[in-house]
Amino acid sequence: MHDEFLCHVTAYGVCDGRRIGVPLGTYRAPTLALALWWLRDRASWMAERLDPQPESEHFPQGALVPVADTVPDVPALLRAWCADVARQELVADELAGGRLVRIAVGDETTEYELLAESIDALRMQRTVPALVVSVG
Repeated sequence: MHDEFLCHVTAYGVCDGRRIGVPLGTYRAPTLALALWWLRDRASWMAERLDPQPESEHFPQGALVPVADTVPDVPALLRAWCADVARQELVADELAGGRLVRIAVGDETTEYELLAESIDALRMQRTVPALVVSVG
């Protein structure tokens, strides 16, 4: 069993034709349970900020506009991942086995990535490929 986990959240977009990553948070979790909690908390945090209430007084008239039905609903995908017990168990099993876990979801402009890995596995220079979990 791996004891400590390093977790990251990053948003990626394109600026001046280059892919740019913006760190949104890092956490060194002392337990597997706390690593999973932090990943769910950050996914929920992003969903809440990406899906504001249009009637909120904080947004000027016309600041929010509807998008086409073909645009992925990133907040809904993040909320669904948080609520999916089977996916949470899969992530827990992979992390406990020392494998890197990457959860990524994106729309037309931005990709959001949650990443977690065992600190022990980092030290051992893991040889097992990463688990990439689709949320869409």
